Amino acid sequence: MEYKRDNFIISDDPARLDLDAIADFLSRAYWADTRPRDVIEKSIQHSLNFGVYDGERQVGFARVVTDRAVFAYVCDVFIHEDYRGRALGKWMMECMLSHPDLQDSAAGA
Repeated sequence: MEYKRDNFIISDDPARLDLDAIADFLSRAYWADTRPRDVIEKSIQHSLNFGVYDGERQVGFARVVTDRAVFAYVCDVFIHEDYRGRALGKWMMECMLSHPDLQDSAAGA
């Protein structure tokens, strides 16, 4: 799925993810600052991921750990410091909640 607003795109396409940008931000986040890069990559492989992009630059991220039936846990949410205050995080959450793969999970939450 892809969502567009102004110059920004939110996508669940794993091929678009910038693993360097994600690992860099998480290395500065108190909840993940000791998480090794290989663990970050493995967690992404087993999640439904959402990237926020300004053109080709990834400026936000969130992942959902889910069985796509009854359970969905949102984690590792961030918007790059330079892009905060533009409601991109709120928009990303709205896109996540409307994603077709999470409709059963959202209803059961």
